[in-house]
Formats: sequence, structure tokens, C-alpha cells
Amino acid sequence: MPHAEKGMQVGLFGGSFNPPHAGHALVAEIALRRLALDQLWWLVTPGNPLKNKNELLPLGERIALSERVAGNPRVKVTAFEARQNFRYTADTLAYIKARNPGIDFVWIMGADNLRDFHRWQRWRQIVLTFPIAVVDRPGSTLAFLSSVVAKTFDHARVDEADAPRLAGMKAPAWTFIHGPRSLLSSTAIRAGKTEQKQ
Repeated sequence: MPHAEKGMQVGLFGGSFNPPHAGHALVAEIALRRLALDQLWWLVTPGNPLKNKNELLPLGERIALSERVAGNPRVKVTAFEARQNFRYTADTLAYIKARNPGIDFVWIMGADNLRDFHRWQRWRQIVLTFPIAVVDRPGSTLAFLSSVVAKTFDHARVDEADAPRLAGMKAPAWTFIHGPRSLLSSTAIRAGKTEQKQ
């Protein structure tokens, strides 16, 4: 697990990153800037239980590729979940929270993940652990409003203008961040498709 000092605001950006690409780096950069983060932990997961593991690149390769793609010294690429044998985000976040008192964390996810977020193991617990920043992704700007999570926690939505204070807020709290979007996707890359930045 990366080191952070007390009082820091740290973003948690998890995923399979299979493979990582410029769209992931764009989400990380937007999060660092708009959420006023001191660090962003790029969490390379052993594998997503909701995705096909047959197409999964080896963990070491995904870590090396992520380090190349991230390209910002404030981004710390880590795969500590594999060492702890975590399969679910709820377990990872509980572990991070217990071992890092005095640090303000915010969970970062692309808007494309919000549609199926209610299928994640203990998704309500995730929302109640740390504030969440949902970063815009192509085709997901309007769809996020109809998601189960957005409807369930509508009362906890924070205005985008308050994004720099989000990490310090008590969960549940979440915001939607608009910004430049990349049409790149790991699925398309694996399929050999080339998509361009929007």
C-alpha cells in the first residue's frame, strides 16, 4: 500500500486495467485536478468477479503498463489487493480505511461503471465507506441519473462546484464530474479496435 501523510486527500482509482490506456490516465488527471488531491492510488485489481478472466493479462504486465500510462508522480500504482487476496472492493476500502487514520480518501469511478454498480458485492457499504467521485465517460453522462445507485443515494449528491472538498466529507457523499472524455476502452483495445479521443 502506498504511503500518505495525515491530512492528505487521496483518490482511489481501482480497476482491472486490462489493458490500461490514455482514457484511464485522463480520468486520473481530471480527478487529481478537480478533487484537489495530493495523491491518487491506481489500484490494479487481481480481477473483476463480474468480468471474464480468460481475457485477463497477467497482473505484473498490467502493473507495468499502468505505470507507463499513468505518467504523473502523484499517481501511485499498486496491486496490494492481490497480496491480501481481496476479491471485492468493499473489502479493499475497509482495509484502507482501517490502516490510514487521518487521511481523507475518495473513491473514483468512471460513469460507465455506475450502471452496474448495484451488482457489486456490498455496494451500499462501499458508498458508506468513502465519498465517491463519478467521472464522465462517453455515452454515460445521462445514463448515470437513472442508475440504482444515483437514485438510492440522490440525497447525498454534492454539487460539482464542491468537488475539491469531497474527500473531506462524511460518506455518503458523491458528485458527478464533467470534463474531457476519451472514447478509448479496454474492451475495444482487446478486440483490436482503434477509437479516437473526443
